[in-house]
Amino acid sequence: MGEAPRLLDAAGQEHRPFRGEARIVSLVPSLTELACALGLAGSLVGRTGFCIHPRDTVRSIPKVGGTKDVDLARVMALAPTHLLVNVDENEKPAVDALRPHVGSVVVTHPIEVEDNIGLYRLFGGIFGCEGRAGELEARLRTVLAAARAQAHAPLRVLYLIWSNPWMTVGPETYIARMLAEVGLHAVAPESPARYPQVDLDGFGAERFDAVLLSTEPYRFTEEHCRALRADPRLAGRPVCLIDGEMTSWYGSRAIDGLDYLRAFRRELDLARAAEGLPT
Repeated sequence: MGEAPRLLDAAGQEHRPFRGEARIVSLVPSLTELACALGLAGSLVGRTGFCIHPRDTVRSIPKVGGTKDVDLARVMALAPTHLLVNVDENEKPAVDALRPHVGSVVVTHPIEVEDNIGLYRLFGGIFGCEGRAGELEARLRTVLAAARAQAHAPLRVLYLIWSNPWMTVGPETYIARMLAEVGLHAVAPESPARYPQVDLDGFGAERFDAVLLSTEPYRFTEEHCRALRADPRLAGRPVCLIDGEMTSWYGSRAIDGLDYLRAFRRELDLARAAEGLPT
């Protein structure tokens, strides 16, 4: 038999299979959901207030603040063996302050959709749930192949995540990579920021074919869509509401997310065709 693969997280830290009674604190909604999908709900002893899925399961798990404003004392009091964090979603100083009080800090940073496979394998190897991790991997590979089998005409989209100021997603983000799987190419001003601000006066409508308003982190609604459709700066470009959980949550959510995006792209093409626009 060959050697078992090394369990390296996004920070390059190697982890060992844990065979004791795990006490997991997750500071990331996607990772809380993934842990539950892997059968680890009984090992979760703490989560953020934004960790809301699966709803019935997480209700009984104590909260430790938010992703950006973690209650450090509360986390320490839970005596976790493992802390699940993400480069984009958690503040490094808070994570560093917790390191001496946690057995292992597992750092994640998926960018490509395929990075979820490594995430499944990492958690499966650490927590001894390789079987369930393999099932998730197989399901993700199936929906990813289905998405890529469709010949989508490329559409440029301005994907807005915040208002006042307007903010969008850069090309080197997980959201942009998810959108690209169905031919939606996120456009953004040139900026070193991963989530740059957008000036709609200077970033003209000739740069995009449609505007997508995400339901998170800002709670865009259909009312916002109606208001933007009347904005002359958008030159009549379609404005659509899109489920931010389906595009930005990774882990097990990527499977449903890809199915959602395939259906979303079909609806967007129909709407554009009804307006006489190319699809």
